[in-house]
Amino acid sequence: MTRLRFVEQTGSTNADLLADQSAGEGDWLIALRQSSGKGRQGRQWQSLDGNFAGSTLIRLRDADPPPATLAFAAGLALIEAADAAAPGRAIQLKWPNDLMLDDAKLGGILLERAGDRVVAGFGVNLAVAPDIDGRATASLSGSVTPHAFAPLLAASLARLLNAWRSADQAAFIDAWALRAHPIGTPITVHNAPGERLSGTFDGLAPDGALRLRFDDGRIERIHAGDVTLANPPPPR
Repeated sequence: MTRLRFVEQTGSTNADLLADQSAGEGDWLIALRQSSGKGRQGRQWQSLDGNFAGSTLIRLRDADPPPATLAFAAGLALIEAADAAAPGRAIQLKWPNDLMLDDAKLGGILLERAGDRVVAGFGVNLAVAPDIDGRATASLSGSVTPHAFAPLLAASLARLLNAWRSADQAAFIDAWALRAHPIGTPITVHNAPGERLSGTFDGLAPDGALRLRFDDGRIERIHAGDVTLANPPPPR
């Protein structure tokens, strides 16, 4: 059962849900403003008026697929909701957890786990694109409000969670890859402090790892890291 709760402001919706031992699967907490929102690797996530910041709880079951693959269910749910909110826009997924519009960052996902509880946090630039040094950002220009976007995302994630639990995982990962930037896209992977690997995107491995193809034809599987698109065009 999906339950949406909106608050005017909080520090972090992820932190609040992780601390709430009474929260069950399907519970959502959406904040109109966050003061301590964060992204992957502890980066600050800017919370601007009109943008979406919300989290939901997932309870892991014994028969569930590997928890790391939850990122693909979350990504597919997010892009499905964005498609419904802004039809016809050039929205794509970028490994491991970014939502892109015209090669500029539109949103992101942060998964955090405590035992059998996983909180999936979503941030989407619905109204305003924040200024981030060295990164192009985009927004949906206020075409949808957080109150309208939340039920779209909640419904999509509920359906995709059922699919994640029941579908063949290889086919599920293939479905994610179909919404990603094309195979052959030049990318750079930052997978350790000061370490950069450049090549082209070669799809995903069956376990969800990114396949990075080098100029000499070698392929390396990347299980963790940040990906940037080489020379992305400016947002339109």
